Amino acid sequence: MLGWLVSLRRRWMLYHLADAHFAFMFDPAPVGEWVALDCETTGLDPRQDKIVSIAALRIVGNRLLTSERLELLVRPDRGMTGDNVRVHRLRESDVAKGLAPEQAMRRLLDFIGSRPLVGYFLEFDVAMLNREIWPMLGVRLPQRKIEVSAMYYDFKNRQLPPAQRGGDIDLRFATLMKDLDLPLRDAHDALNDAVMAGLAFVKLRGLLAAR
Repeated sequence: MLGWLVSLRRRWMLYHLADAHFAFMFDPAPVGEWVALDCETTGLDPRQDKIVSIAALRIVGNRLLTSERLELLVRPDRGMTGDNVRVHRLRESDVAKGLAPEQAMRRLLDFIGSRPLVGYFLEFDVAMLNREIWPMLGVRLPQRKIEVSAMYYDFKNRQLPPAQRGGDIDLRFATLMKDLDLPLRDAHDALNDAVMAGLAFVKLRGLLAAR
């Protein structure tokens, strides 16, 4: 029954796909492959703010393929503010050299393929990307999404006595990385954040599988 529903959903989305070139997004994902993803934006409102940079890198098994990465600057349709520049250190002159949003989305989708997406606060990144992709393609990102903070919560929760499970756990990125004994890079840089999310995913995947 579940397989039939998945097949029906795939056919429905392919029917509504505005560009057949991207039909590969609905193919089965390569086994043991993922894409770690991060976006830097002009703010935290997915209804109004804009993407200014994107980084993605492939994960195969337990390896981050940093040599197979995608880094894009994206040209927003309005100017940067001083707050924007202080957060991600991208000036208006930097993003002015970037790609138009549609060009950036096309390159990103070709890079991702049908691989599941991995990230920290991934729901926000996906919402920002879908805002650009929906007008282009008539569909949203169909790939499976894996939230690193949810994996970490599951890992920490399992370590607690049964009576204490389900409570609050510190899910801040710096806390997560330190607890997992992983290197903490400068935040608010798309590539650094994608690499950290990828490292956390690989380690947590191993820890959760071992229990």
